[in-house]
Amino acid sequence: MTKQRRFTREFEDEAVRLVRMSGRTRRAVADDLGIGLSTLTRWLGRAKDLASGDPGANGQTPGDMAAELKRLRRENEVLKQERDILKRATGFFRQGGRSMRFRFIDQAKEAFPAERLCRVLGVSTSGYFAWRSRPASRRQRQDMVLLAHVRAAFAGSNETYGSPRMTHEVQANGLAIGRRRVARLMRENGLKARQKRRFKRTTDSDHANPVAPNLLDQDFVAAAPNQKWGVDISYCWTREGWLYLAVVLDLFSRRIVGWAVGDRLHSRLPLAALRQALTMRQPRAGLIHHSDRGSQYCAMDYQTELQRHGILISMSGKGNCYDNSMVETFFKTLKTELVWRTVFYTRAEAAQAIARYIDGFYNPVRRHSALNFQSPIMFEKMAAN
Repeated sequence: MTKQRRFTREFEDEAVRLVRMSGRTRRAVADDLGIGLSTLTRWLGRAKDLASGDPGANGQTPGDMAAELKRLRRENEVLKQERDILKRATGFFRQGGRSMRFRFIDQAKEAFPAERLCRVLGVSTSGYFAWRSRPASRRQRQDMVLLAHVRAAFAGSNETYGSPRMTHEVQANGLAIGRRRVARLMRENGLKARQKRRFKRTTDSDHANPVAPNLLDQDFVAAAPNQKWGVDISYCWTREGWLYLAVVLDLFSRRIVGWAVGDRLHSRLPLAALRQALTMRQPRAGLIHHSDRGSQYCAMDYQTELQRHGILISMSGKGNCYDNSMVETFFKTLKTELVWRTVFYTRAEAAQAIARYIDGFYNPVRRHSALNFQSPIMFEKMAAN
């Protein structure tokens, strides 16, 4: 008996043994072994005949069995390929249209035979090759140009813009395009942001320092810069440990006017951010400064700095996160667009990335829906004019 025949017979015996000993159904065993249910049933019948002394009525030789097994495996491979084709083509089916199916075939032909792709997707092979040789339409050429701009803007936004902001960004570059077209181009080309989450408590309100009343009272509207500031502290995980970030946000333009990072939660961290904001903006007396009741903001040196500049002190109600939602929104944006998508090995690496994000993207570039899709700096310039 040759090695191939011996392997085929051993494979058949193992299949029969699995049906008899495993307690599983014939179909489940057949699926696991990659053979047809009818083949497995025939093998079981032959095993029963051999056990009873009957050689069987089909008269198949071991060579016939090997050929049958090879054919069944080939059919099984084709079925698996067809299943994979349908999985990958789901998005194209949702978009509809014969041309979309041709586009999918053109993209997938390196992984699957073109003829098989055409058969599974219900189009003719000749139709596909005719589509390939046909010159691109005017709209298709426009899509190619627009997609290049969309890709560039998507990369420039650190892969964070959805279709609303992306539409304003591309339109600002002088291109006439609507939101639906932008959304389609982004969807078809996999331009989608990702998110993760990590939580750490930063507010310590269990202290004996005095607490100020809530002067802001969730009125986040300001008529001009330096009328209302919101402040808070957040965090960023690195392989060295936590890096803490304190910010000062102008409620008029959502601009970060002061920020500082450190490896510890103490009053010097938000104080450094506050002093940077005071130096850069030089606000007049009467500015409302709103924070939570954390010990860092209730500390004597921080309160003294505020009083020295004639700043009105406002603090959130106990346990009310909505009183400081403007700054919380900034932190969520920062984490969604940078922190949750990046692995930082050192605190210095994280600090540099945060600096680039705030000073290089968020303040001068990022479009805010609440600012009529203008950046904070541009919004302030337009208000000044």
